[in-house]
Amino acid sequence: MAETSKPSAKVELRALFSTPVAIAILPNAETLNNALRTTILARTETHPSTEHSNLGGWQSTWDLADWGGEEVRTVLAFARQFADKLTVDRRGQPAPQKWRMNAWANVNRQNHGNEFHTHPGCVWSVSYYVDDGGIAEDPSLGGQFEIQDPRGVAPAMFRPDLVPNFPGGASFGASETISPSAGTMLMFPSWLSHGVRPYTGESVRISIAINLS
Repeated sequence: MAETSKPSAKVELRALFSTPVAIAILPNAETLNNALRTTILARTETHPSTEHSNLGGWQSTWDLADWGGEEVRTVLAFARQFADKLTVDRRGQPAPQKWRMNAWANVNRQNHGNEFHTHPGCVWSVSYYVDDGGIAEDPSLGGQFEIQDPRGVAPAMFRPDLVPNFPGGASFGASETISPSAGTMLMFPSWLSHGVRPYTGESVRISIAINLS
């Protein structure tokens, strides 16, 4: 007697708790960045570095808006509009805010990077790239923006070599990297742990960091 086949179970996979990282290219970035590069490098000659997440390199105080000129105000205005587009209320309705913002400049040279950190008390955080130091064309130079998996205990569980069979499952407990080019703005939730891998090139990498709260 032929064996009857059992009906297959209906399976639904839902990819929950996604983490947004938004990427934009600023218009007229080349002209903007030429002026920003001059202003920021001049500041490194007259003001000492602060010490926060930077592993080597130079980091300004958080008052970039006060000394960065019209070009910084352009970047901040873009970030404010970007955040408004990315922010809604729990019903999915637009929720523009009167954002409080602070910003600072980062200058990294050979072997400099940034340790993993978050930005408590903020909603969105931003990295804007004035000069990528050549990593956009040659990723082997390092300096990638690195994001840690926010699903906390995932890499500490038994058999961390096993992952769910669904898109993105292999990223459990791993890091994701982005090699941004000059003119790129990254925006991400401020609770997302992030850092910058050491840069091995011989040029200079310049970025602007912004917090919106």
